[in-house]
Amino acid sequence: MLEARTLAFEGGGSRRIRPLDLQLQGGAIHVALGPNGSGKSTLLALLSGLLEPGSGEVLLRGRNLHRYPLAERARHLAVMLQSQPLDFAFPVREVIAMGGYPLDLSLPELDQRIEQLAAGLDIAHLLDRSYLSLSGGEAQRVQLARVLAQRGREPSLILLDEPLTALDLKHQHQALTLLRQLAAEGYSIFIVLHDLNLAACYADRVLLMREGELVAQGLCAEVMTAETLSALYDVRIERYESSGGQALFSSSGGG
Repeated sequence: MLEARTLAFEGGGSRRIRPLDLQLQGGAIHVALGPNGSGKSTLLALLSGLLEPGSGEVLLRGRNLHRYPLAERARHLAVMLQSQPLDFAFPVREVIAMGGYPLDLSLPELDQRIEQLAAGLDIAHLLDRSYLSLSGGEAQRVQLARVLAQRGREPSLILLDEPLTALDLKHQHQALTLLRQLAAEGYSIFIVLHDLNLAACYADRVLLMREGELVAQGLCAEVMTAETLSALYDVRIERYESSGGQALFSSSGGG
């Protein structure tokens, strides 16, 4: 669906991406992991077209992303950034509906999509509330619903930069379960995360980044080894497995 070819960017400070190649496949959740300032958000901005690469290109369905008119691009790409400021007292229902504006949805289709997302993200009881009255976690779930309302009828791309910020454990798993369902329908999902255990539970493929470099990518089980993660984060990370699953824990001390 989306491909980066020798993609690079030099924006100063941590906004730097060294040349990389990447493919986002349909029907999969791709998770980008790495320390703060490693370039994860910059990479997402490049993949979404919000930044123009210094060199290389991003191809959407085989065509250069920046050759798409903005309205057409919005029908193929739904993007959630870390900051989603909204200073107007819109009802929550209207905020979610904004995500459907780029699409040719009938009002009944849009209403059905809103109701489904509200149920999946546990915000049905908030639909008639003012957006400005929400807590941080509630607002984050509404913004995620707005972005998911933008997804095309046919499987398309969903790019999310730390979408679980301010969410409690229950709502983190609800959100990721919904994203897993969309991936099963054929959507390609790219998420910037910090929680290694959530990545291990829900990611199909993982990208590891450090100082603007893509240091590893591949299947989750192959990439998220204790040794690789310890080197990436410069802290000892250990993996524990049981019949109920696996968990990753860090301990003090480098390497």
